[in-house]
Amino acid sequence: MNADPHVGRVLQVHTRYRQGGGEDQVVEAERQLLEAAGVSVQQVIFHNADLREGRSAAADVRLAASAIWSRAAVRRVRHAIRAQQPDVMHVHNTFAAASPSVFTAADGLPVVHTLHNYRMVCPVATVFRDGHACTDCVGRAVPWPGVLHACVHGSRAQSAVAAATVTLHRAVGTFRRHVGTYVALTAFQRGLMIEGGLPADRIRVISNFLEPDPGAGERPRSGILYVGRLAEEKGIGVLLRASVLAGVQVRVAGTGPLKSAVEQAAATGDIVHEGSLEPSAVIGELRTATALVLPSIWFEGYPLAVVEAYATGTPVIASRIGSLAEIVQDGVTGLLAEPHDADGLADRMRWATEHPTEMRQMGLSARRHYETHLRGANHLDALMQAYRAAGARGSADRDDVELVAKPADDQVREAPSEDRQG
Repeated sequence: MNADPHVGRVLQVHTRYRQGGGEDQVVEAERQLLEAAGVSVQQVIFHNADLREGRSAAADVRLAASAIWSRAAVRRVRHAIRAQQPDVMHVHNTFAAASPSVFTAADGLPVVHTLHNYRMVCPVATVFRDGHACTDCVGRAVPWPGVLHACVHGSRAQSAVAAATVTLHRAVGTFRRHVGTYVALTAFQRGLMIEGGLPADRIRVISNFLEPDPGAGERPRSGILYVGRLAEEKGIGVLLRASVLAGVQVRVAGTGPLKSAVEQAAATGDIVHEGSLEPSAVIGELRTATALVLPSIWFEGYPLAVVEAYATGTPVIASRIGSLAEIVQDGVTGLLAEPHDADGLADRMRWATEHPTEMRQMGLSARRHYETHLRGANHLDALMQAYRAAGARGSADRDDVELVAKPADDQVREAPSEDRQG
């Protein structure tokens, strides 16, 4: 794999959450991919674990202010730019320790921003509330519903900080002037971001990837596997109900807020809880599973578990919602069930275990999709195109297109139509 000769140095800027996750893995994987192609990568990493709340009211105010605009973060990034002289700055997560103010440190340097989540259009970044997908804030100049419903950690104060962060930077033109290219993970996400006000001509779709190739393996397959966080939005409640209805063994790997519910189900024999697994162990589990199940009830990004499943030749049973309805081709690389529908999910899991030949064919199709679209070479080529696009966009052109939130009705808006996916 060879990089673009015009992009020899990349500065990555990223904020790690207090609990590590997929975003951190993607940043590290991209670093390794670029360096293997001969690109020099320097990183400026912020840590949300460094933030300390509750010391005093004054300290909390200062913390909130820095989450909106951090002069210290801007100084740190500017220092890195002066020291490293990168050809492009690639920004990943900025919330909360870095803040979007880091974009202003670029001072004309081409900037690419990967949209790992939906924070640009939703204060809590998940477009999920009260057990269902929620787009109430999408398209609003001020995302006040997220504050009203205290979407961030159940706190109106914290929700107000998150809402003010995007609102302020829209108003002062931070995104319009300093971000040349956005990277969305799926076409569905791109569409939602455009609906929320991001300029369509700046958003490219670049899927997550997996490198090196783990291989499919030839061992016999049995059972259904879930890998991921044990949380409401992941559809764990639906999965637990479906496992009883299907009479199919479901192996669950992961931890999270609903861990106790999974452990209770394991005690009855409907679920096998395997706890947290190392990446190599996850690959081993996927190689022996009939299918990976993703019963999410929110708008996923591009789950790394799907990439790993496809790489190991494992079809995916997923909810027909958001990006998952785009990523999983029903009857080709897996099966789709309606979100929240335990009966429908149970039917798909039962069918999968009763039709091993058809599932093997779907696994082969999933593997071909990985080889064609989700390898490191594909991702590197797409990244370089994004970097070139950011570099080609001059400051005058950036000033031509404004990031303006479209007006929304006062009525509660429904979730985006699925017909714009694909």
